[in-house]
Amino acid sequence: MLIFQFGLGGERSSKNLLMAGHMVDRKKMNKVIVIDDDKELCFLMKKCVEQENYIAMIADSGAEGLRIASENSDDCSLIILDIMLPDLDGFQVLQKIRQTSNVPVLMLTAKSDEEDKVFGLRMGADDYLTKLFSLNELMARVHSLIRRYTQFNPVSCPDTDTLTFQGMTIDTVNRIVEINGIRAGLTGKEFDLLSFLASNKGSIFTKKQIYNQVWEEEYAFDDSNIMSFVGVCTAFKYKITTGTGKFVCH
Repeated sequence: MLIFQFGLGGERSSKNLLMAGHMVDRKKMNKVIVIDDDKELCFLMKKCVEQENYIAMIADSGAEGLRIASENSDDCSLIILDIMLPDLDGFQVLQKIRQTSNVPVLMLTAKSDEEDKVFGLRMGADDYLTKLFSLNELMARVHSLIRRYTQFNPVSCPDTDTLTFQGMTIDTVNRIVEINGIRAGLTGKEFDLLSFLASNKGSIFTKKQIYNQVWEEEYAFDDSNIMSFVGVCTAFKYKITTGTGKFVCH
């Protein structure tokens, strides 16, 4: 069964596609949980993750994935989650994860349906990959999500830096947003977007500039990924306006 596609040069071994030695010291203890009922794909992703010096744990059902995530909540840095699972679907699993954790979630789907992607992003997914995908792209997204999460993971700190705008308070250290005293349940990507814009008050950015800064990747993706970006922006706008009246930073 051919699972991965490559842009040039045909098929290559996973070893040759990995970025050897990249940030090894910082990520040795990071755990990645892979939840997918495709055992062959799980094995390949596990192998890739482990070759990059992460600890990989796999589950072939939603219930098993939730159990593993709960037991490893303190040191889990990323969850790779398939939408199509034999018991709970990926959206249900994501919803349960978001009740207790803001760990990054990279969702996998065999569909190119824009609605599924936007729905997942609104529910709290941080990124999407459509099967078939390359190992290069998978690991680039894994690196990006883990780097951002471990760099800004909530910690207790008495000297918290905050940004305040007419009733909105952004705690940039603990990554907490409150609007009129009510905490906003933003995902990691939504917080990054808000923090970036709030830190550059009065500036105007193109979609490409925002994508490069918030996603920390080159803006060179297909239309489905562009629409996923729009979905995050839409979900972000909805969360900061619902129940609080329109809120605009000038």
